[in-house]
Amino acid sequence: MENSDGLKQQLLGEGNSKEREEFKGGDIEPVDGMRRFAEEFRWESKRLWFLAGPAIFTSVCQYSLGAITQAFAGHVGTLELAAISIENSVIAGFSFGVMLGMGSALETLCGQAYGAGQLDMLGVYMQRSWVILNTTALLLCLFYIFATPFLKLIGQANHIAEAAGTFALWMIPQLFAYSMNFPIAKFLQAQSKMMAMAVVSVIALVLHTFFSWLLMIKLRWGMVGAAVVLNSSWWFIVIAQLVYIFSGTCGRAWNGFSWMAFQNLWGFVRLSLASAVMLCLEIWYFMVLILFAGYLTNPEISVDALSICVNILGWAVMVAIGSNAATSVRVSNELGAGHPRKAKFSVVVVVITSFLIGLLLSLVLMITRSDFPKAFTSSPQVERLVKELTPLLAISIVINNVQPVLSGVAIGAGWQAAVAYVNVGCYYIFGIPLGLILGYVLNMGVVGIWYGMLGGTVLQTFMLFWMTYRTNWNKEASIAEDRIRMWGGDVVKRVDEENRS
Repeated sequence: MENSDGLKQQLLGEGNSKEREEFKGGDIEPVDGMRRFAEEFRWESKRLWFLAGPAIFTSVCQYSLGAITQAFAGHVGTLELAAISIENSVIAGFSFGVMLGMGSALETLCGQAYGAGQLDMLGVYMQRSWVILNTTALLLCLFYIFATPFLKLIGQANHIAEAAGTFALWMIPQLFAYSMNFPIAKFLQAQSKMMAMAVVSVIALVLHTFFSWLLMIKLRWGMVGAAVVLNSSWWFIVIAQLVYIFSGTCGRAWNGFSWMAFQNLWGFVRLSLASAVMLCLEIWYFMVLILFAGYLTNPEISVDALSICVNILGWAVMVAIGSNAATSVRVSNELGAGHPRKAKFSVVVVVITSFLIGLLLSLVLMITRSDFPKAFTSSPQVERLVKELTPLLAISIVINNVQPVLSGVAIGAGWQAAVAYVNVGCYYIFGIPLGLILGYVLNMGVVGIWYGMLGGTVLQTFMLFWMTYRTNWNKEASIAEDRIRMWGGDVVKRVDEENRS
């Protein structure tokens, strides 16, 4: 694994020394004129894809672990497939959203600290996040322990609920792997060490695929084999990344374990909770809409069609998630370094790029709208409904390629609490009621529910765009400096004393 500086030099090619210096130097001059815009756009695109490419690859690999387990479960039996699917989507899906959201607080803090050159703080921040997320995991264990009665409460058949509840108990180790992995991921992202994460993830995916086949199919371990392999794969990712960090590749960013991890925990908890609420409200929004589709006149057809569309949307959003990570790193790094114009311009570049990618993906879907549903279903009724929903799916892909990028800006700037309020208003006060009115009152069915979902997402995107457009980036850079000093504690004081001496 090459270090980040070496990769940057390869990425920049044979540019002159002035250009290389601009890549890692101070803030850019105000961008005026199309030629200047095109030049800065080119260099910022290189910076972003240096981060986004491995981040997208990592997201796809880790997203595929659960999908591969479900695919093999389909060859074991229908009950096993139902149990593993429900545990992955409901129990583990809920925990994944909480842990990912709480871990996202590090994108703000580590990114801004790295940009400010306060590398000593990154390891302390990661350890604080471990304390908070592992404590949260202990509380979430209750959700796993009582998964069976919970699933029965929400209407699952008894035999499926009991099998899924048993599998949930076996998957508790994965919960603690989440609590370790997400802080590690944000710690490495802040230092632009995406390639290390990508290499670990692809190795985990290859091993996961082989051992899933061996234990679940060849040795006929069934759900036990699924639990063993899935837990092992996530813990392999955690341990491999820890070995990479502890081996000295992160320099000053990792100075060993410190009691400072237990200082200033309350401020860290508040930002972590705001991050969790912000992301979970988005994840649960789509789950709630699929749940409502189950109460329509033809629930199986409606749920199947909506699930197919949401799954396709989920795969398309993997690209946006990589852009989200790249954006939050770029924005937090530049704000921490006191470069407001660079932070602002990186937002412009990534929004334009993500919009064009979404447009391309939507065009492919519209061209293949009569063919791609056959890959997911053999029901003519479901095929027709998916085809009918495809224009809405195409629009949603465009919107959802821009929206996560703006969320990445919010995470990089530390606006999680404000965006959580925006999400409540746009999704739950506007989007869901609109979908229910259109779907049930006006008898538009699943199409009406989708219109409501799309309406909430469009409103949220415009709100985030307005917040970004109205941002005083000089003020945000100043806030970033204050945040680093407030939560840095003794580390910042020590570094300041070293600089003065």
